[in-house]
Amino acid sequence: MVKDGSLINVPEHLRAEVVSPILNYGDLETLQQVVRAVRAAGARVDSTTAIHIHVGAAPFDGRSLSRLAKLVYKQEPLIFVALGLQQNRVNRYAKPMSPDFIAKLEQYRPCTKDQLNRIWYGQRNTCPQHYDSTRYYGVNFHNVWYRGTVEFRWFEGTLHAGKIKAYVQFVLALAAKGLNGRAASSRKREFRPESAKYDFRVFLLHLRLIGDEFKTARKHLLGAMPGDAAFKRGRPQPKPETTEAAGAPVAEG
Repeated sequence: MVKDGSLINVPEHLRAEVVSPILNYGDLETLQQVVRAVRAAGARVDSTTAIHIHVGAAPFDGRSLSRLAKLVYKQEPLIFVALGLQQNRVNRYAKPMSPDFIAKLEQYRPCTKDQLNRIWYGQRNTCPQHYDSTRYYGVNFHNVWYRGTVEFRWFEGTLHAGKIKAYVQFVLALAAKGLNGRAASSRKREFRPESAKYDFRVFLLHLRLIGDEFKTARKHLLGAMPGDAAFKRGRPQPKPETTEAAGAPVAEG
């Protein structure tokens, strides 16, 4: 538990947040135990609380961070609905990826983090400050140079251990796709309610969130999506039986 000065709507002695040490994938069960313990101790969440997940930026270079940015930009319409982001959070603390930033990635194609630094800040920033204005994006690249991580700020506060595990697995899958993918399209996806659940399920499978290990992750990440996970245009309705097929006599003309 560490002090959190950004909390102003609670007494000073309650202004704190839970911060984990650096975790590996094998530590997910321990993380879930911590979440359950915090809940058992009486913790509560409300509309002002959030979860931020950091992924170490050391393996990334300018190319892989650009792939991650374009991947996120394309799928944001689905991601925001799947995660149930409040509009206030989207407007202030977890803003969508900037179209101008994406356009500059396509134009300059940065190979190194230093080249990406110039694009992210609009100039070379060798001494980034904690409260830089560029930190308030859903995917925060400011932390690449300030803390050495890529920060994902999308997640509403929850004390559901299974949901938090799903969020971590989702973020790790996105990061792995950015690191290991060959290319990424930045063409923005159109959100279609009738096919949203199917589209997002296909995206999760594209991220390799396949099999029993990620079954609960798929469940939580698809839970808020409209549509049908198995049918792009909705589940087909059974055809009504004809009078003749039902065995009723057919009147002679």
